[in-house]
Amino acid sequence: MQQHQKKITGLIAAIICILSLSLFFWLRPDVTQDIPTATPTSTQDNATSTEATSAMDANSAHSLVSNSQKDTQINCQIRTDASNRLIVNEQTKDCFEYFITQYGEKTIEQIKADFLTYTKESYKDPVMSQLSDLWTRYMQYREQLGNLQVPTADKESAKYYQQIVNNTQNLRKKFFSDYEIQGLFGTQDTYDQYTVDRMQILEDKILSAIEKTNKLQALFEKLPEDWKENLKQLNQLEDLRKLTAEIKARGGSADELRQMRTNLVGPEATQRLETLDVQRNDWKGKVTQYLAERDNIMKSNMSDSAKQSAVNQLKLQQFSNQQEQIRLQTFETIYDQGGKLPFAN
Repeated sequence: MQQHQKKITGLIAAIICILSLSLFFWLRPDVTQDIPTATPTSTQDNATSTEATSAMDANSAHSLVSNSQKDTQINCQIRTDASNRLIVNEQTKDCFEYFITQYGEKTIEQIKADFLTYTKESYKDPVMSQLSDLWTRYMQYREQLGNLQVPTADKESAKYYQQIVNNTQNLRKKFFSDYEIQGLFGTQDTYDQYTVDRMQILEDKILSAIEKTNKLQALFEKLPEDWKENLKQLNQLEDLRKLTAEIKARGGSADELRQMRTNLVGPEATQRLETLDVQRNDWKGKVTQYLAERDNIMKSNMSDSAKQSAVNQLKLQQFSNQQEQIRLQTFETIYDQGGKLPFAN
């Protein structure tokens, strides 16, 4: 599970790097294909070939990685078919991105040269030539991503991100075949579209909160089973936050809020959320009352020392718990600076 989460985190970082879409793409599922590993250059048996690859990673490959990657193995699990022809999949893209992440410590030209050196020393034709050609086109594609036209739609809207997805997919068609696009970006495309569809549902002003919950669940059920475990909790947290804020903003009833939560997370979790609501409201009331009374003290005609003593006494009376007093300090600081108090909704 830990390795699975690392791969999920890896895709998020890649998407953000490519599309600069902070808070848009959250994670990806781990899709592993049961296909054979590419054969490194060697005329020896399989056991010796594995050792030869490891030796290359420790010695010859040492000059191909940046200082920050010296303690890692080159992440290239290239796959081939029975004819030693390249199978294009996510692991191919992972291999490319491993080298690209060295940018900053190495120039783009050096990264390109290092990868081509790696393929020549590690693989035999035809996979060597196919991998080198795909790498060259992948780098051209990555460079062109920065030239994509910025969408004109509202940056917070689903339309904005849909335009980015569409523009990116159109660019890919200039560099890759349909087979290559599916292999390199298939999982990413599926998740990107799922994310946009979720945004469209959440921002639909015609739908009620309950209808949105039902549509979100129906959309979620269409996902592959191996995605659901990783996405369920994150989706629920995001949906709860947005739909709760929506209902409260328009003065929705407690029954509507309860039904939405029950549909989304079940009755037991709903009861816990309602208990949390009570605790949050109590805290908000205590802080608001304290700050109002503190203002009255500070505006009084008492001496500065008397004011400070009165404020300290007020704080001890209303917040006897030390943890609450520490928490209160944050609210006092923000309040004194004229900021919006960070009450949870």
